[in-house]
Amino acid sequence: MPDWLIERGIGETRAVLVEGGRIVEARIMREGVTPAGTILEARLKSVGRNAVAVADGQEYLLPKGAPGTTQGAALRIEVTREDLGGLENWKRPLARASSDPSRAAPALVGTAVDSGKHLDDSGWLDILDEARSGIIAFPGGELRVSLTPAMTLIDVDGQLPPAELAIAGARAAAEAIRRHGVGGSIGVDLPTVDGKAFRQAAAEAVDAVLPKPFERTSVNGFGFLQVVRPRAHASLFELAADRPSFEARALLRAASREVGAIRVAAHPAVIAELNRKPDWLDQLSRRTGGLVTLRSDPTLAMSGGHAERA
Repeated sequence: MPDWLIERGIGETRAVLVEGGRIVEARIMREGVTPAGTILEARLKSVGRNAVAVADGQEYLLPKGAPGTTQGAALRIEVTREDLGGLENWKRPLARASSDPSRAAPALVGTAVDSGKHLDDSGWLDILDEARSGIIAFPGGELRVSLTPAMTLIDVDGQLPPAELAIAGARAAAEAIRRHGVGGSIGVDLPTVDGKAFRQAAAEAVDAVLPKPFERTSVNGFGFLQVVRPRAHASLFELAADRPSFEARALLRAASREVGAIRVAAHPAVIAELNRKPDWLDQLSRRTGGLVTLRSDPTLAMSGGHAERA
């Protein structure tokens, strides 16, 4: 049975599911974000269709309301969608009223690994690059992933004949959806192909890759396929859209492998993010065993930060 590898870092915990030596699913759990599945003691702030509960200072939207609970009363809620952050930091996390006792979210079952080669050997750094750029190559073609307020869009392009490209692109899109944890509404724009059989084969390629639960449409005559999956947390694409925070955490992971006093050089936006998180720098100092200082360098790309000997 495939085994999750779990790497606890500074500001985030990373988890990957590896099959055949490559990552087929990846998660980044951010520090300070209450995971989906957590049951909390809360207080009902407002009632009706837009009911809102407050727990630990965080507002949660209750799409199904809280029948039988009056405004201001205590209740328990289960988090169903985490704080997404990134481009949708205006969206409140979602929850539902619960009669179960308070508890932490169910933990991923897997093997804890040290920060180092375990994830990298399976392609972790490549996945980060995919999340940053939204560009994913596959034999004979390329995916371009774009975030919109309504859905995640995946455009398929390439050099294969249209029917072959539609099938290969649908498979690659489904693999990317799974690998990056994309949920909610997803649109896949495939090449337009003649013949129902080819369109059906493309749709079946998605079915063969994506684990349940999900729903999808057929591929229409214009090559468009829509997939809807549960959305309990932000995808890696969504996390990467908040570049300063995303790059700061990735930089801390790399810097934590150093020994002794170091200077962390990075783009000014990344340095500003690190300055807002002094506890992250304290953790890095403990891991390296030396003093950590920062150097802002506007000539560096956002992802070009590195550790230097102090």
